[in-house]
Amino acid sequence: MELEQQAASEELVQLREAMQRVKAEVARVIVGQEEMIDLLLAAILADGHVLIEGVPGVAKTLTAKLIARCLDVPFSRIQFTPDLMPSDVLGTSVFNPQNANFTFKKGPIFSNLVLIDEINRSPAKTQAALFEVMEEKQVTYDGTTYPMPPPFMVLATQNPIEQEGTYRLPEAQLDRFIFKIEVKYPNLEEEILILEHTHSGKTTHYNEEVERVLSADDIIRYRQLINSLRIEPKVMRYIAELVYETRNNRSLFLGASPRASVAILRASKAIAAMSGRDFVTPDDVIKVVPSVLRHRVLLTPEKEMEGSTPDEVIDSIVKKVEVPR
Repeated sequence: MELEQQAASEELVQLREAMQRVKAEVARVIVGQEEMIDLLLAAILADGHVLIEGVPGVAKTLTAKLIARCLDVPFSRIQFTPDLMPSDVLGTSVFNPQNANFTFKKGPIFSNLVLIDEINRSPAKTQAALFEVMEEKQVTYDGTTYPMPPPFMVLATQNPIEQEGTYRLPEAQLDRFIFKIEVKYPNLEEEILILEHTHSGKTTHYNEEVERVLSADDIIRYRQLINSLRIEPKVMRYIAELVYETRNNRSLFLGASPRASVAILRASKAIAAMSGRDFVTPDDVIKVVPSVLRHRVLLTPEKEMEGSTPDEVIDSIVKKVEVPR
């Protein structure tokens, strides 16, 4: 038993060091955005998909590509457009004249890390094509099921401001993302550093700047390690109480589902492991709650008219629910 605990402890140290190396590699190009990078790494460890939302020019796509560059796994990028069809994403049948049969040609979704740029640019028909693959990690086409290669993760970006030519993601689609990360503008000092990086050519030659850190086997092994982390019953109850409060809050028209509770559990375990701990604390839970819940709740029409935001309501819930000691 002691040998197993020692081995797990050594693996946690390796995991933490690996995450620090990834962050260091990304920081060679990206200025600031520490929270986004931490949450992206937590999502990788928690086996979840991420929706990144921000105005154009705040390095959403660049950061996702840099994270992909740090992982030694196959990567593909899909630019969503209004004329994109489900077959352009999943794949289609191609006639083979040699044997007079149709064979399935896999689409770009068949990769380990998939970047979907401007996911809200495509209509509902194409967005719905992602339902099965994001939840069950498989594609069913013409009665045949094709499993995705592990590890599988979708990083999607969208612009919250521009509405023309976009299609709102349905709640069922949003619920499949473990996090919705809102990317803010950099501060003045960070913007000066961005200009210096651009002047020195770091953002132009980032492929040469960033090195591979994690392999597919590393990610799978670390995910198994995270599943074994300890969490006390009172912390697990704390997670359930936070989610339960979203269903009984007068400011919310729609509360979060049990999938949100599971997402908080997995994400808080990932945050704990990234800190080198084999147990989850309430602080780990509080750190991930906004990103897990903000896209899973809907404000009442009255609160929307008042200009309230989901984050404000979530913050009030976190303050209301007693933190376990």
